[in-house]
Amino acid sequence: MIMPGPLTPSKCSRYVKVFFRAFEQTRRHRCLSHSGRSDAFIRSFIAENTETTGEQSLTPELRLRLFTPNCRFWRERPELWPFDDPYWAIYWPGGQALSRYVLDNPGVCLGKTVLDLGSGCGASAIAAKLCGAAHVVANDIDTVAAVATHMNCELNGLEPPVCVSDNMIGSEPEHFDLIFLGDMFYDEVLATSLHSWLDRCIKTHGTEVLIGDPGRAQFEGHGIRRLLHQLAQFELPESVREENYGLTCSSVWRYHPEL
Repeated sequence: MIMPGPLTPSKCSRYVKVFFRAFEQTRRHRCLSHSGRSDAFIRSFIAENTETTGEQSLTPELRLRLFTPNCRFWRERPELWPFDDPYWAIYWPGGQALSRYVLDNPGVCLGKTVLDLGSGCGASAIAAKLCGAAHVVANDIDTVAAVATHMNCELNGLEPPVCVSDNMIGSEPEHFDLIFLGDMFYDEVLATSLHSWLDRCIKTHGTEVLIGDPGRAQFEGHGIRRLLHQLAQFELPESVREENYGLTCSSVWRYHPEL
């Protein structure tokens, strides 16, 4: 996920909020990259400090390594965490809806080139690969997310997608048939920059854009909202509802700038 600043209480779940608040309090004392740490170390660290789960999500057929209250760093002193904040370790509701929609409608991805922007745990990229996408790129500026995505692909018996850690927003648009954005409209500044960049992608390559969001205020109140056509809405499982204040559903939208 691409994060311009700290999460605020309105942006994250009940349990996750407590977890990330502790991380924010020690941000300046932590190493913000994994420079000098091998992929083998990162893989071992992720394996030891996440739990393989997913059954209680909208996509119970996907297995993912995620943070749960059973994990050590849910209780451990945050300053001992060696990386940047682990947004890749949460299966956010918008990403759940997007992945569910793709799995239910495999023709959306079949034979296409797909970019999962702000890919986090890689669930939507995994869904695209399961549904026959010709080429999948998972983009997340946190390089640890790439390792997590590789591990999650292995859990699901898949070859990993191409993982890119450069910030692609604002860059020269590459040719993708389809772009996924799950839970990316949590910040007005980021939403505005996404709006401009997505317009360029559509005008340059005719790219289709699908957005997953549970209806957070930052999304509902942004001007881009009037340019979206709703494709599907999913009721969140009870456990996901309990973790997210006031969020009972999550939707998938198609971005139509010509509306």
